[in-house]
Amino acid sequence: MRYEQQERILRAAREIVVESGEPPTMRELADAVGLSSASTVAYHLQRLRERGLSVETRGRSTGRCPLCGR
Repeated sequence: MRYEQQERILRAAREIVVESGEPPTMRELADAVGLSSASTVAYHLQRLRERGLSVETRGRSTGRCPLCGR
C-alpha cells in the first residue's frame, strides 16, 4: 500500500513539472493524489529518498534544475 502511494506521488510530481515547468509544492502534490495533509506527502517523499528516488518540491530552493536535477 505504501509503495503504491509513493509511486502515485512520484508520477504526480513528474506530471506537474512537465505541465508547469517547475516543481510542485507539497500542497499541490497532496491535492494531486487525493491526500488531505501535506505532511503525509513529506513522509512519503522521505521514504522515496531512502529508496534512492528524489522528488524536488517548490518552497525550498536547492539551486538544481527541476527537470534534469543539475
